[in-house]
Amino acid sequence: MAGAVKNRTENRAALIRAASLAALFGNLALGALKIGAGIRGNSLAVLGDGIDSSVDILIALMALVVSRVISRPADRGHPWGHGRAETVATALLAFFLFFAGAQLILNSLANVILGEPRELPGKLAIIATLISLAGKLALALVQYYFGKKADSAMLRANAKNMTGDVLLSLGVLAGLGFSIETGLASIDSATASLVGVWVIRSAVGIFAEANLELMDGSAETESYLAVFDAVHSVEGAGNPHRTRMRRIAGLWDIDIDIEVDPNLTVSKAHRIATQVETAIKERVEGIYDIMVHVEPSGDHRSGNAEGFGLDEATIGEAVLGEAAIGEHEK
Repeated sequence: MAGAVKNRTENRAALIRAASLAALFGNLALGALKIGAGIRGNSLAVLGDGIDSSVDILIALMALVVSRVISRPADRGHPWGHGRAETVATALLAFFLFFAGAQLILNSLANVILGEPRELPGKLAIIATLISLAGKLALALVQYYFGKKADSAMLRANAKNMTGDVLLSLGVLAGLGFSIETGLASIDSATASLVGVWVIRSAVGIFAEANLELMDGSAETESYLAVFDAVHSVEGAGNPHRTRMRRIAGLWDIDIDIEVDPNLTVSKAHRIATQVETAIKERVEGIYDIMVHVEPSGDHRSGNAEGFGLDEATIGEAVLGEAAIGEHEK
């Protein structure tokens, strides 16, 4: 099992490295193009779009560093390995985006409020934005592909960021068109502030996902149901409770308590626990580690009394709640 986890970690690191290199060189080219076009073409919106691509360059460099960190084996100081470095990097990515968006809003609004005279954006700004649309779409598809293949939250977040960049460039293009058509340069500045709002919105969503993993949370009730189903498939195992599932570098670390006949020998109880581990691996993809704790039947306290972990009743209530929300939305 250790060998399989090591191989998966190395493969993920290689995939993240490849995706990061593509993002690095792609955004270097697009960032330079848009910043140059924004300055020469008199467009704050295009300049802001170029700054956003510059942030993406920092993100790609950070991802390259992370790909090396997560490939390191577990050691005395990090017995669970170094996989959480990816989650920390994802949170940092969100902060980069947030401050870049806030700075863009402040600069563009100051320009609108002060009413400083500006030249109308030129055709160079439009050409750069069209090239950016095609380039960002290609980069987003690359990040989605590698993110799915590596099951990487960081790459999925970056893909989401670049998908937002495509919509962002569309908004910039629309703002440029209105500015040139109406002769009002202030429309370009207003568009730049909306671009900043979009960037901040993306940052908040990315941070929320990263924070869930950093706090060892999980919103996936289906995975818990699969674990409970696995327990019930093993003869002699029952009452799965105090179940905790958390992500480490895209893999599941699972702790669960089960009940067995109190008259069983330690050897037989251990055999049942091993069968439960096997059954879980058959139903849940991407297992990092499983810890099955055996208790004598009838000696179980309720999940609320124990203070942590989930049981079937808790998950059942969550599923019913989700179903009720879904019916209400219909």
